[in-house]
Amino acid sequence: MAAKSRDVLIPCFLVAFLAVGLPYWLTPLKQLALPDAILDARLVVVAVMAAVPAFLSGAGFWLSWLVIGASVPAAIFARVAYDVILDPGTHNLWPFEIALVLAPGFGSAFVGALVGGLLGRLLFVRQSA
Repeated sequence: MAAKSRDVLIPCFLVAFLAVGLPYWLTPLKQLALPDAILDARLVVVAVMAAVPAFLSGAGFWLSWLVIGASVPAAIFARVAYDVILDPGTHNLWPFEIALVLAPGFGSAFVGALVGGLLGRLLFVRQSA
């Protein structure tokens, strides 16, 4: 991974992680139902953050998709870890919580990385022609 790719991927991961995580972390546990709790504009942020490295740097589709897509389950796991530290009896089925957010997280990142990669190629080809 080139330094330029890393310099774009890390901030994009953090923005997507916080966009999904902050509202999720601030919601009381009894009011959460996955995946409905994350099916909103937060996934648009994830898609945009996946498009940015695919478009701006040489990260490419696969790297953008996988790194940014991992931000959604990482945000959910951060909540699980915090809650379990406070009360070990919570989140007994945490692997299912992670599994429920894989499709929305990686799905939105897939769309964003695809669009970003295609736009990058289209503009690069037009500039070089």
